[in-house]
Amino acid sequence: MTHSSSPQSLPDAKTLESDEAQSEPTLLEQMGGFSGLVSATLPVIVLIPVNNFFGLGPALAAALGVAVIIAIWRVVRKETLQPAISGLLGVALCAAIAWFTGDAKGYFLYGIWMSLALCIAAVLSILFRWPAVGVIWKGINGEEMLWQKIPQARRAYAIATGGWAVIFLARFVVQRAIYDADATTALGVTRILMGWPLTLLITALTVWMVRRADAAVEAATPAREGTHAEPQQESEAEND
Repeated sequence: MTHSSSPQSLPDAKTLESDEAQSEPTLLEQMGGFSGLVSATLPVIVLIPVNNFFGLGPALAAALGVAVIIAIWRVVRKETLQPAISGLLGVALCAAIAWFTGDAKGYFLYGIWMSLALCIAAVLSILFRWPAVGVIWKGINGEEMLWQKIPQARRAYAIATGGWAVIFLARFVVQRAIYDADATTALGVTRILMGWPLTLLITALTVWMVRRADAAVEAATPAREGTHAEPQQESEAEND
């Protein structure tokens, strides 16, 4: 019995893997890209000075106007529609809360309590051995959850998730204290400083941990496949 193989199959497989790696969106891109992180701060940058000079109503109108312009700009550029819509709805919700409370600092109330909720969710996901970063990352990319059964991969995702939990908790504690102190301008500045700069920092940690998790899965997969491959190889040898 003779065995034949195509010499072109290996280069084609490598090319396919390379194309998939290049086409796979990065974590930052999935979050709306660098422009998305920056544009999230623009309504706040407009809100604070307009509120100081002209009052709550014009400030909220200005923040909403900026959010609408950003959404239109992203649609015109044919960027992913989801960040544009979610950004606009987020600003509208924050503006509604501020209008209901009658104070510009109410604009930040949703983000403050959402940070606490996300921190709790992240911690619980670690305790239940399904770290949120792993679930979200693999879910977005439509991949299997094999990593959950591999301790090294699960630990890497737990570290990344724990990093996000620390960031969320820090945002809640600091911004809640400033909110209670009625320092609206300081609250806006803190929101910006604890926004995309910290997000970029924790994203770097996340990417590092994702790569370590992928390496752990790749190292464990051949060993698992090998246990099933041996009987098949023995069967082929008998046929020869």
